[in-house]
Amino acid sequence: MEEYKRCTRCVMDNKSDETITFDKHGRCNYCTDALNLIGKVYFPNAEGEQKLRQMMRRKRSLCLNLMQKLGIDTSDWARINDFCSNPRIVGKAFRQITVDELDELAVKLRSIQRKGGLKPKKEKQTINPVSMVSLIQIDPDAPAN
Repeated sequence: MEEYKRCTRCVMDNKSDETITFDKHGRCNYCTDALNLIGKVYFPNAEGEQKLRQMMRRKRSLCLNLMQKLGIDTSDWARINDFCSNPRIVGKAFRQITVDELDELAVKLRSIQRKGGLKPKKEKQTINPVSMVSLIQIDPDAPAN
């Protein structure tokens, strides 16, 4: 059995992960890989926040554009939230949708578009109370109980 080692930077050890490797300074491969990604694909600073905001803005804009093509009034936030709150669409208000959910929403909207767009809602049949009233003819010559 290999000697127990723990990373000098984080809490990872070779007991919880058998594939972990350590450099000569006792740093694990996970820390080293993460630090190498800073500035390339991982931005844990104000630049990262700005990139996330830009990405969200692009994805939201795409989804709103697709909704508009389906006939949803995108100037009406209540209508947008009502559409998105449908469990078959996203199940939550538009402002609460995450980056991954925006990607999934775009796929769903394109699929709806390919299948011919949104179907009009069927109106619920309302029963007219007057139509339920039956006229009963009473025979005045009938014997009383």
